Amino acid sequence: MLNSLLISVGAIVGIVVVALVIILVIAVVVWWIKTANALVRLNNKAEEAWATIDVFLKKRYDLIPNLVETVKGYAKHESETLTNVVAARNAAGAAKTPEEKMQAANALNSSLKVLLNAVQEAYPELKADANFRDLQEQLKNLEGELESARRYYNGVVKSFNNKIQVFPSSIVANKKGYEKKKYFELDSEEERKNVKVSF
Repeated sequence: MLNSLLISVGAIVGIVVVALVIILVIAVVVWWIKTANALVRLNNKAEEAWATIDVFLKKRYDLIPNLVETVKGYAKHESETLTNVVAARNAAGAAKTPEEKMQAANALNSSLKVLLNAVQEAYPELKADANFRDLQEQLKNLEGELESARRYYNGVVKSFNNKIQVFPSSIVANKKGYEKKKYFELDSEEERKNVKVSF
């Protein structure tokens, strides 16, 4: 009788241990799946945010030739500055990776600042040109939209980077091959200011 009671207690303990192990395994699998899905969602969100920035950069690059042609008609002495803007625009258009595009956008931003600062005081008749004023307004709006998109992208990247670096989700991130994403930062303090397009 005592033997059968011990066997029964031993069997119950064995069943409880097996059940706990099964529950633990299921909990780990569920956690793994939830974490992997969260990483996929954050990665997709970052890619979507970058795609939005890419659209605004493309619009900006498309605006540059019109701006250059308009300024060229008035500012004949600014040929070197105009050449630099065109070169920066072409480099930006040729950039493939997000990192290259970020660098190219920063270079273009610098060139635009130089151009707009050069023509701001020296060519008052340019301020009266309706086409230039329209381009100026479009550029101003694009700069605002680009800044908003940049802030959103950087927020998503921060969430993603935190998720892949914090234990225990870093285990899943390492197994899935996720790497830290770069923020879209401007190179210098001067570039952190929007391109000034008001005259």
